[in-house]
Amino acid sequence: MRSILFTIPLDGRLDLGPFGKIPVFGMGLLLALWCLIGVPVLLLDFRRNGWKRFEFFTTSGVWLVVAIALFIAPELGIANHAIPVYGYGMMLFVGFAASAWFAAWRIRREGGDGEIAWDAAIWIFVSGIVGSRLFYVVQYADRFFGPDPANGQRPSIGQMLKAIVNLPDGGLVLYGGLLIAPLAYYLFCRRRRVSPLALGDIVISSMFLGLLFGRLGCFLHGCCFGDQCDLPWAVSFPAHSVPFEALVSRGYLSQDALRSLPLHPTQLYDSLNGLLLLLVTWAYYPFRRRTGEVLAIGWMAYPVNRFLIEILRGDESGKFGTALTISQWVSLALFAAGAAFFGWLQTRPPGRTPLQVTPDAGLASARPSRVPPRVDAPQAARI
Repeated sequence: MRSILFTIPLDGRLDLGPFGKIPVFGMGLLLALWCLIGVPVLLLDFRRNGWKRFEFFTTSGVWLVVAIALFIAPELGIANHAIPVYGYGMMLFVGFAASAWFAAWRIRREGGDGEIAWDAAIWIFVSGIVGSRLFYVVQYADRFFGPDPANGQRPSIGQMLKAIVNLPDGGLVLYGGLLIAPLAYYLFCRRRRVSPLALGDIVISSMFLGLLFGRLGCFLHGCCFGDQCDLPWAVSFPAHSVPFEALVSRGYLSQDALRSLPLHPTQLYDSLNGLLLLLVTWAYYPFRRRTGEVLAIGWMAYPVNRFLIEILRGDESGKFGTALTISQWVSLALFAAGAAFFGWLQTRPPGRTPLQVTPDAGLASARPSRVPPRVDAPQAARI
């Protein structure tokens, strides 16, 4: 476990010899390099998309957010003159970048525009984070809106909002993102005139790549921990970590203990599963008979894995008067929906649809036609 990977000092200066010492953050070197690289990229994107295209505002918005962060970074670290880089957030970022790159590489191999993957990744990532956080807030509403166990007082509105947006401390439920991100994905496909099923067959593997890195982030933070076990690969987390405090609060561990009980590393199990599902969906892609089959396979496979992983988890209790956790209930619903989707695909004629949808045909052209293509007779046979 390593909740904080490293810290970035904000009061350092880079010695450039005769040019003196230049600050790295604030009005410093990183902001200058970001502007030097970003401004030409934005100008090229503006010439290609124009200011009316949503993608231009997305690209410029991301650039602006990073520029503002570099500018105000010294103010964020006033107390200790350093900003901690959390393992959980770092793994989310690495997973986002790796997933988008992998999808873009595969789209280019299919003859499409790789930028579709990066644009779609932003839509899916942002909506997924929002959905995952909302699901967590609803599931653990008493932690955000209930009275403080120490003094019995309810938090103010400001304290509630601060707690809701405090992502560095963790608190994301993957299923929340899986419930909201598909809507953002569909709206993106409508806007970009892309076949949702054709693109879904490609990006489902990238989502499992993101799962691989995301669960590594969970392991570094300590959340999503497993139940007690005595296996050779059992993991004990240090004192005051998330699993340690959870076990202390449940009476399984003394506050004076040096480490937690040995637990199942369920985060690593799920990360390994992400790798396996990535390989399975990637390998099956060339053999799909209908557009959407790869998406359906991933849709059904992950809930099965998540249901089984929850049996080994030790951080959630049963819901609705049963031994099933909330994630297991959602897994059952998602598997049923995925099976229905797969069954619906089997009613469609075999065939693969193109990734890009022509502007005049709309999304309807993404459906395989039941009418065989017309074969013109030879010119000599015409009357």
